[in-house]
Amino acid sequence: MKFNLYRYRFFLAVFFSIAVVARVQAGENVAHEPFAQWADVPDDGQLVARLTYEESESYHFWAGNKRHLVDTLSDGEHYGIDINQGYLSLQYGLSEKWAADLSLGYTTVGWRYFGNGAPPGAIRSTVGLMDVPFGLRYQIFKEGEANSPWTPTLTFRAGAILPGSYDQHIAFAPGTRSTAIEPEFLARKHFGWAGLGAYGDALFRWNHTTANDLYIVSFGLFQKIKDWELDAGYRHLGSINGSSIQFDSATHDIVYPRGLRENQDSIEAGFDYRTPWRGIRLGFQSRTVFDGSNTDKKFWIGGFFEIPFGLAKK
Repeated sequence: MKFNLYRYRFFLAVFFSIAVVARVQAGENVAHEPFAQWADVPDDGQLVARLTYEESESYHFWAGNKRHLVDTLSDGEHYGIDINQGYLSLQYGLSEKWAADLSLGYTTVGWRYFGNGAPPGAIRSTVGLMDVPFGLRYQIFKEGEANSPWTPTLTFRAGAILPGSYDQHIAFAPGTRSTAIEPEFLARKHFGWAGLGAYGDALFRWNHTTANDLYIVSFGLFQKIKDWELDAGYRHLGSINGSSIQFDSATHDIVYPRGLRENQDSIEAGFDYRTPWRGIRLGFQSRTVFDGSNTDKKFWIGGFFEIPFGLAKK
């Protein structure tokens, strides 16, 4: 990724934000575990902590349904729209069926392409806390515990989002910075040969501040091989209201609405490994936007480190 100065500032901000997280009083860029992994809930009294780092870059975007190149050449390097972010996700098993989750992180976005009165090639960026999601999950069914062999692991999540602290007015801001609530259903089910299964995830998000409500659905396949899991699937984000991006290709001036009507189709893939000792989990994940409107053609790549802790029940 480019913008080395902002990358160093970002890493410092991540460690600082984790250090002061207890002081925090309190889109689409909300921290969310992929491949319907939230269908599983931690054991009763177990805390699961996951640290995730992600980055994305894009060199094309859609204003409405029209695709444009967003690329600045400087000192032989190509610069597009770049995001770097890291977040800490916590899950706690409240009982055999109930779990609570919370994610806190830092994000930064930067680009050089757009005008709006800035000198050609000038860097525009913002840094701040990511939008903060939290929720309660109830596992309705658990595969293997019901009488029917067709019963999947099915979980309902009641979630909410608090706005982050980045500049929401910059074009392609890393989130909506809106309060929101989101009901969600997640499912995973094995079928076919050993280790093969399918996943599904569907949520609806009421964005109270920006009023550009949206839904996200994803589904795909996973394959477990001993301590490894491979995942691949499709993800669709659709907004049911909001405004379109206005862009002047001659001047590079852009009007980026506060309530964006964003739509995108993506392919997601990843793998993870769970160690036989301590149940530590290491993983890699990626997502590629291949079509959309009022969005950029992001290629996401990231990794995570997860460790469970057995806490004594009160």
